[in-house]
Amino acid sequence: MAARNLLAFDLGAESGRALLGRFDGKRLTLEEKHRFANPNGRMNGRLHWNFLAQWEELKAGLRKAAAGGTAIDAIGVDTWGVDFGFLDRNGDLLANPYMYRDAQTDGMLEKAFAKVPRAEIFEATGIQFMQLNSLYQMMALAERKSPLLEMAQTMLFVPDLFNYFFTGERAAEFSIATTSQMYDPRKRDWATAMLGRLGLPTHFLPRVVPSGTRLGNLRADVAAECGAAGDIPVIAPGCHDTASAVAAVPVRGGDGDWCYISSGTWSLMGVETPQPIINEKSLRLNYTNEGGVAGDIRFLKNIMGLWLVQECRRQWLKDGHEFSYAQLTQMATAARPFAAVIDPDFKPFLSPGQMPQKVAEFCTKTGQPPPASTGAIVRTCLEGLALTYRKTIEGLEDVLGRKMGVIHIVGGGTQNELLNQMTADACNRPVVAGPVEATAIGNMLVTAIALGDISNLEEGRAVVRESFDVKRYEPKNALAWEEAYGRYGKVLQR
Repeated sequence: MAARNLLAFDLGAESGRALLGRFDGKRLTLEEKHRFANPNGRMNGRLHWNFLAQWEELKAGLRKAAAGGTAIDAIGVDTWGVDFGFLDRNGDLLANPYMYRDAQTDGMLEKAFAKVPRAEIFEATGIQFMQLNSLYQMMALAERKSPLLEMAQTMLFVPDLFNYFFTGERAAEFSIATTSQMYDPRKRDWATAMLGRLGLPTHFLPRVVPSGTRLGNLRADVAAECGAAGDIPVIAPGCHDTASAVAAVPVRGGDGDWCYISSGTWSLMGVETPQPIINEKSLRLNYTNEGGVAGDIRFLKNIMGLWLVQECRRQWLKDGHEFSYAQLTQMATAARPFAAVIDPDFKPFLSPGQMPQKVAEFCTKTGQPPPASTGAIVRTCLEGLALTYRKTIEGLEDVLGRKMGVIHIVGGGTQNELLNQMTADACNRPVVAGPVEATAIGNMLVTAIALGDISNLEEGRAVVRESFDVKRYEPKNALAWEEAYGRYGKVLQR
């Protein structure tokens, strides 16, 4: 086959990038064309994404990818989950999407449970209860009687909005729709009956299309503005970044039982299953059922992830201390192990700002001495993550009734070798880390499948193994981590 040029836009909560992939039928190579901080900010007291700035960054990426007459064979977009915007009847964006960390969702779970019991919401959606979910953002809008709900003709999640402005087509891709806690993964349709009981409108919910759907060609005006061809197909990959990342896990069909961690601002740890697991145990353990790129289910747990370190770094920068992530990891490596044990999912950690102080306050609240240095704070955050991974894998094994032999870590977090080793140690099993750009790679695999260049996901994962290196970490220091896990369990009970 002739080599393909596949353009992936991959936006995470912290940053976005445009990567051009060249696929020759066997191997995939990547070239970063554009990278940017994800524009967001506070306006009128609320946290928003700056959608116009984001859109301009995507066009800048397209312009750079198409420079010199490069022929682009397909475009795919993936982003973080849950956040959405509204289009009016003319197809104009009504407002900047709210950012999932905005405080508008405070108290919304309790208001929802007063109308529909928690167990019934889970039965209808199979989704982990987190106040940032689209459902509670919608509840907050309804509570404020926001005119957006009346004015909107179509609700689209963030990657679907980009796809709309690229093509003019209004649709929600399967994996991103399932993050909302508004979609029924068993019926494969919106959970309209449950939404009606909550008093939420449903007239603006879009059609849901499978991963790999060709939405249409690039709009002529966008193509002309960016110097690109106007007949480039825009394909919906796994529009949820985790769905794309999991698609790039370099496993073989006969590799036995394994689980994944998509590691970045959030850590998402789970397994692939053919059908959703919606029962009393998965409800009690608060696991989630999100869509995969092959129409399967990613049964997983959302964990706060490297957000804690990112926010600490931002705070230190505000205070006049600039550290690279490499420097922070080096300081953490040198710090004393297990000075304190934290729960990364402690609710106050969700909101931005003053993260070192919040870590100290958690330690004081749980009767522990707060970490005293920059390196100690970072190490405490990383150790807390690794211990949470152990708790999560034990929950997975409890629900599934089988042991996980190996943990695959993909995404930007794989660059943190200290955390990779901690994960192997805490969970007492091997870790395989890589590839780093798993989300963009998975995005490209799905577009290549849609173009007919790859037959299925298993063949796509063979391309990943052929194209990208991974690193294996073996567990050690089992006794020290066992003692720390005992302390972690006691901290969670306080």
